Amino acid sequence: MSPPDRLEPSGFEPFEPKPAPLNESAAASAHPVNNDPTSAPGWERATLEKLAFAALKEQRSARRWKIFLRLAWLVFFVALVWLALSRAAPSATTTTTHTAMVSIRGEIADGADASAEFVIASLKAALEDPGSKGVVLLINSPGGSPVQAGIIHDEIKRLRAKHGKPIYAVVEESCASAAYYIAAATDKIYVDKASLVGSIGVLMDGFGFTGTMEKLGVERRLLTSGENKGFLDPFSPMNEAQRAHAQRMLDQIHAQFIDVVKKGRGDRLKQDTPGLFSGLFWTGQEAVDLGLADQLGSIDYVARDVIQAEDVVDYTRRDNVAERLAKKFGAAFADVAVHATMRSAPAVR
Repeated sequence: MSPPDRLEPSGFEPFEPKPAPLNESAAASAHPVNNDPTSAPGWERATLEKLAFAALKEQRSARRWKIFLRLAWLVFFVALVWLALSRAAPSATTTTTHTAMVSIRGEIADGADASAEFVIASLKAALEDPGSKGVVLLINSPGGSPVQAGIIHDEIKRLRAKHGKPIYAVVEESCASAAYYIAAATDKIYVDKASLVGSIGVLMDGFGFTGTMEKLGVERRLLTSGENKGFLDPFSPMNEAQRAHAQRMLDQIHAQFIDVVKKGRGDRLKQDTPGLFSGLFWTGQEAVDLGLADQLGSIDYVARDVIQAEDVVDYTRRDNVAERLAKKFGAAFADVAVHATMRSAPAVR
């Protein structure tokens, strides 16, 4: 029987050959892979773990930074306390023979580096050192307070007599007014030929705004319980009695200054020189000729040839960093309080 004429049983499906399988790329395109992380089982837990570890790492970093900042502030405050408690010490050992140096620089005033407190403390340390053969006051100052200068002057004489060591003054650029008041107490004064020396006088300066206030139509309302309580107020006129009283005070301080110079310089001073006590100043060479100074010389010359101890040790007492910061902050608050309650009078120089 030929195949076309073959009869199949009822319900029988003839066998059909399957098509050849597709290659892998075609299969992938036919059945795409799902890359969505949320489709993977347990993705919520993995995400939470990652977030927890990230937060923990950030907390640790913040904690380390906070600890570092606290340690840095602690070190800073410890350094400030240490600097505040420390004092400037000599720059060399005191077991060897040397020349002690104390600098007087800038304005001579209370609270300044050239105050009586600092200069006297430096002098005591220098003279009490068994290794120092003598002291040099290295002066570069235009002057300042006659009170501070007078205290230093008297203490120089006392300490010199107590310790029996010579004290010399060496002038750099200037030694005027209150600075010369101090120098007059030393054994000898050495200057440079171009130094400025002298200015033996006293002044009290200020301003008066009464005419300006009248032009601006400003009225000064000052109430006092005494007729001279507003003395030297720059916004009130000065009468002749007040002017005469101020001049008497200046003349008295000037006379004290002259007496100190005469006693300190003695026969070396040419007192008959015109204008010697008028407030004029001279060059170093002229000062030597007038007896205001002894001779030309530097600190190295005095240490090497006069004291005969070439090594120079600085005993100058100065504010350290912490003290200067404290003074600046303290002064800022103090100025506000003081100026709110009282008026400062002109200083005598």
